[in-house]
Parts: sequence; structure tokens; C-alpha cells
Amino acid sequence: MSTFLAAFSFAIGACVGSFLNVCIARWPADESVVRPRSKCPRCGSGIAWYDNIPLLSWLLLRAKCRGCGEPISAIYPAVELLVALLWVASFATFGAGLTALRVAIFATILLGVAATDLKHYLIPDGFTISGLVLALLGAFVGAFLGDRGPFAGPVDAIFGACVGAGAITIIGWLGEVVMKREAMGFGDSTLMAMAGASLGSARALLTIFVGAALAAIIFLLVVAPVGYIRARAKGTAFEAPLVPFGVFLAPAALLTLIWGFPLINWYLDRILN
Repeated sequence: MSTFLAAFSFAIGACVGSFLNVCIARWPADESVVRPRSKCPRCGSGIAWYDNIPLLSWLLLRAKCRGCGEPISAIYPAVELLVALLWVASFATFGAGLTALRVAIFATILLGVAATDLKHYLIPDGFTISGLVLALLGAFVGAFLGDRGPFAGPVDAIFGACVGAGAITIIGWLGEVVMKREAMGFGDSTLMAMAGASLGSARALLTIFVGAALAAIIFLLVVAPVGYIRARAKGTAFEAPLVPFGVFLAPAALLTLIWGFPLINWYLDRILN
């Protein structure tokens, strides 16, 4: 990977990460991501363009608002840095082409999904519906240009969107019957429609399995022990919390995009041999 491509993809990724911060903050509140311009959440003063340069402005301002002097959360530059690194990794792996761009956009959307679901127990349609449209469009453009990469072709993309959304909806309905409460929201269905359009039907189902495995591991090793300790400290009974499944489906979709087919082939070899 050339130095120029690395620097260029890092800069573009940081800018995309800055916009992702806006989407994460505004979409859960049903606010526009275009207007009004960015402002300090504490004092409400508008942020000038020179104070809104990804990563750099946070450092130059010493993590404080120019208007009120209150601290600026490190989450904002962290998201910008993470997205920038994701874009560099995409172009380093797949080269300067359509596939790298599609992987970078897919990973960025999944990060936004995980962040909003973790914070708000909500997956905005702005992420999933736009991601679904981009996935379907990318499938046809990729097939036309002969640059499909690890993504599904046009037919499997359409079928995968239906399979992904249908499978997670059925699982959510069964969970609701068993637990007597809502197990999954509509956002999980649109998320899996987007993932299925990118991955195809087989890897869409694998994504659900991998997501469930990640959720089980995190719940057993982190959520349950911490919840139990807190309940004991308060002298109350431990109640299992509702786990936002999109937090685990999002990374599962990215992992399945890269390693899905080798994992499926490995499993089939063990079954058939």
C-alpha cells in the first residue's frame, strides 16, 4: 500500500467518522444530519469549521469547547480514528477499487449501528435503509464492473436480504413467545436485510449464528457477573437485562463478510468427511 493511498484513505475515513458522529447523535432523536450545523451540546454555541476538523481540532482545542470551556468527550475523536483505521485497512486489503470502498462503507455503517443500539437500544433506519440501498446498488455495479469482491452477486443479494430479515424476524417472534416480552425490534430486521444484501443468504444465516455466539460469550463472561455483583451489593435479586442484539450482529456481519465462506467450507468438510 502506497503512502499516498494510506494517507488519503485515512483522511477520508476521518471525515466520514466525523459525519458518523453526527448521525449517531442525531438520528436516534429523529433530527436532521444536515441542518443545523454542529454545536456544543452544553452551551449550544455553533462550532466553526476550523474547530470541526477531524481529530486535529480536538487536539488543538485540548479537548475543550472554545465557547464554554467544557470538556469535549473523547468518544468523538475515538470514532473518527476508528473509522479512519477501518478505511485504511479496507484499502490496504483490497486495493484502490470499488471493493475496498464498499467494505469501508459497510464497516462504517455497522459501527454506527452498534454504537446507537448500545447507547439507545435503537437502530435508526438512516443506517439500515441507506445501507440496504447501497448494498443492492453495489451488487449490480460490482457485477457490471467485474469487481464483486467478497460481496454477494445481484440475485443472491436480493435473496439474502429476504432471508436475513425473515430469519431474524422469526427468531424475534419465537423469543417473544418464550420470554413474554419483546425480544427484538424492527431495527434488527432491517439490519439483517442490509447484511443479507451484502453477504447473501448463506452468510446472512451465519451472521445470526455468529452474533448469537458473541452475545452469549459477552453475556456469560461480562454482563451476568457484573449484574450479579451489583445486585448483591444492593441486596436485590439479579434480573437478566435485555441485550441489544444489534451490538453483536454488526461485528458478526463484518466478520462473516471476510471469513464467512472459509468458515462455512470448514464446517461442511467436518460434516461430510
